[in-house]
Amino acid sequence: MEEICIERHDGIARVSLNRPSVRNAVTLAMWNELAGIFSGFAADRDVRGVVLIGTGNDFSVGADISEFERIREDRHQAAAYEVAVDACSSAIAALSKPVVAAISGYCLGGGCHLALACDFRFGDRSARIGIPAARLSIVYGVNSVQRLLALTGLSNAKRILFSADRYGVEQAVSMGLIDEVHDNVAAAADKFLRHLATNAPLSIGGAKYMLNGLSMGSGVLDLAMAQRLIDEASDSEDFREGRRAFVEKRPPRFRGE
Repeated sequence: MEEICIERHDGIARVSLNRPSVRNAVTLAMWNELAGIFSGFAADRDVRGVVLIGTGNDFSVGADISEFERIREDRHQAAAYEVAVDACSSAIAALSKPVVAAISGYCLGGGCHLALACDFRFGDRSARIGIPAARLSIVYGVNSVQRLLALTGLSNAKRILFSADRYGVEQAVSMGLIDEVHDNVAAAADKFLRHLATNAPLSIGGAKYMLNGLSMGSGVLDLAMAQRLIDEASDSEDFREGRRAFVEKRPPRFRGE
């Protein structure tokens, strides 16, 4: 059984954490593999959106702590581990295509880290979200704390990190951790991404780059890159197609070019 499964259908890729027997705990090897998978989607024009989901009843209980004694025993190993974790979340966040985390059951610690890197988080009534770092004497990584802060605000971010509590879906919505609640999060995520896929990829990619950069704090956004993305979209065939479709009163046919 592969620990990460990928399915593709009609332009939407579904990436499944596939260790249901341990509630989809994420190993170091999986962090590295996920980084490669999401980086690979960048050049795949057939992929217009991605759903990240867990197999079975849970999204993910987080990092596989059972391997910590071997791979995260001291500050040096911990630093190397965090590099791998940040590379994974950065690959998700940097992907120019929209990514939805479809959350059922537990979404804890490293699982929450993955969800925070996605553009949207859909949850069902079974979702339980939290960051138990304070119960393990772990300080959550800077990038994930910044994403948490951007989504939830200062007081909620402090509550989540200080308390190590688990939050049901209603409270998670009120805190900004969950965007939408659905009975079938996978189907809802697919439908939402298909809707977004009718729009111009260059517009979505440019907006995502700028919004993510601005949300990560002062100095993170590369203004020259942002301007390049604006210019490329302005010179694109998709921009011309969008104008033609508007005048002709028909749905545009975007190609990401």
